[in-house]
Amino acid sequence: MEDSYSVSSPRRILSLSKKRRASVSFQDPDEKLSGFRLPEEHGPKTSEVYGFVGSITTIVATAIFLIWAYVPESWLHSVGIFYYPSRYWALAVPTYAMVTVVLALGFYIGLNFMFTPPPTSLNSLFDEFSREPATSKPSMEGDDQPIEPISDIGIDRINHLMFKDVK
Repeated sequence: MEDSYSVSSPRRILSLSKKRRASVSFQDPDEKLSGFRLPEEHGPKTSEVYGFVGSITTIVATAIFLIWAYVPESWLHSVGIFYYPSRYWALAVPTYAMVTVVLALGFYIGLNFMFTPPPTSLNSLFDEFSREPATSKPSMEGDDQPIEPISDIGIDRINHLMFKDVK
């Protein structure tokens, strides 16, 4: 990447381009290792622009909504605004939105209850992804034990481990 004419020093790099123009760069040599260097392309990122435009749009829309909802009609007429939606919608739209969110949450919870098997069903213990433990016993050759393959622990073993002292 560097030219054959470049000279490195701890605090600055003097590089000569192919046209023999000198350019001095005061770049810290640790910047490449630390990852805190400026990107090659300067200017705002698209996500930053969209975020800024979105926040400004939200503020302007909120201000227009509050003016429309709370300023008396005579003030709007004196400014020259004669056409605007009915004030009914200032309460109706937020109310409909909140009711829609509450109903969607209730519907989602209801669907989860409908599709969850009962606790007595074997489908809550076994499914198509269940794996039986390996039946082969590893050989006892010193301390080097192979790692057992991933498998499910049986419910009888879990009950024995958790409730062995309870009678």
